[in-house]
Amino acid sequence: MNEAKVKLGQELPVTIKRIGINGEGIGYFKKTIVFVKGALTGEEVVVEVIKVASNYIVAKLKKIKRKAVDRMVPPCPVYEACGGCQLQHLTYEAQLVFKKDLVKQALERYTSFDLSKMKIRDTIGMDEPFRYRNKSQFQVRKDHFNQINTGLFGAESHDLVPIEDCLVQDERTMKLNNTVRDLLKKFKVSIYNERKGTGIVRTIVTRVGVKTNEMQLVLVTNGRDFPNISELIKEVCSFHPELVSIVQNINTSKTSLIFGEETRLLYGKSHLTEKLNQLVFDLSARAFFQLNPVQTEKLYQEVRHAFSFSGNEKLVDAYCGVGTIGLALSNEVAEVRGMDVIPEAISDAKENARKNGVDHVHYEVGQAEELFPKWIKEGYEPDAVVVDPPRTGLDDELLRTLLRVRPKQLVYVSCNPATLAKDLAVLAKRFRIRYIQPVDMFPMTSHVECVVRMQRRNY
Repeated sequence: MNEAKVKLGQELPVTIKRIGINGEGIGYFKKTIVFVKGALTGEEVVVEVIKVASNYIVAKLKKIKRKAVDRMVPPCPVYEACGGCQLQHLTYEAQLVFKKDLVKQALERYTSFDLSKMKIRDTIGMDEPFRYRNKSQFQVRKDHFNQINTGLFGAESHDLVPIEDCLVQDERTMKLNNTVRDLLKKFKVSIYNERKGTGIVRTIVTRVGVKTNEMQLVLVTNGRDFPNISELIKEVCSFHPELVSIVQNINTSKTSLIFGEETRLLYGKSHLTEKLNQLVFDLSARAFFQLNPVQTEKLYQEVRHAFSFSGNEKLVDAYCGVGTIGLALSNEVAEVRGMDVIPEAISDAKENARKNGVDHVHYEVGQAEELFPKWIKEGYEPDAVVVDPPRTGLDDELLRTLLRVRPKQLVYVSCNPATLAKDLAVLAKRFRIRYIQPVDMFPMTSHVECVVRMQRRNY
């Protein structure tokens, strides 16, 4: 039952106590928690109630009576409407402090750890926290005036926010996206209608190799037919000679997932090439690769520092993707084994190992929670394991296997503090947590990556 007894539209005075996991301000009204998008820690605000639940209130910001010293004017003109960024109104220095606090909040909520004894390091940030994303995924829709727009859906909606330029995107990805959008208009290509399930082009995906300057274009379509595609390819290549790969991905499902299962090569090669440190990587259309290559080098450096290798270790790279982490560590261990559920990613990983002259690796297609226990049953005994799971965290079967096998060293790379905390609560039974290192992979957003160093307990 809601103690505050408030009504929709009612205005309330609220003092913001902290920032929550989605970048929203959190305060209280008569002991009931209030979530306020756009409010910052320490601010005294007036809000309007837009949702009343049994144990919380959601409100929108109406007036700031006392402003936080860390507040700034968001540089993006569509920041309020777009759901892509959550923290452009907060100085970057304060964002880094907040992201460390996010990790603490998750540990307080999901574990019984004594945080006074937990070593949580300061967040590693960027020198330039804009223009860092090497890949864009912009939806394509027609507006009420029958004009073709590309952009992102607004927060918690499927209303498209048209975006001409995104300040966290590499400028090259935006220029390519806008060229394709204009050519879709020129060649009168039909655009996907989400409500009716009709039309052809759903999403434009652009990716750039920051170190190589190669570019890839993926056109996600609602079916295989694509009228005028040859003419479109010819023109887009004339505007963007850096394009080395144009791919069509077919997705006919009514789903929020970007990609379907079928991919067709339309032009050039099936992948683009990128470099990280001294390694070369081929990236196919659906293969996962870190979106911030500058910070990725820092992230992998922290993974290296978290391990202590003699050169004789057997390393498992769970959720290996195109092999980036395992290959980055390969010259320090005797063997690397990796797995991923996307076949194209494993093909890329094998090719990346070949291109980099690494022959002591083994990659398989499959789920980590199935392949890892299978390898153990076959007699494989890893000395070290690195896990880099999706936001959902580690599967229960993989957790059980890690607890049973107890490799000497375990490094957890996480993109979600909540699932990380839940998994650490389980892993702490058999592993000692040495430290947690937050890394800011996505400035201006409420996301934070972590590298956790763990060692086997000696009992």
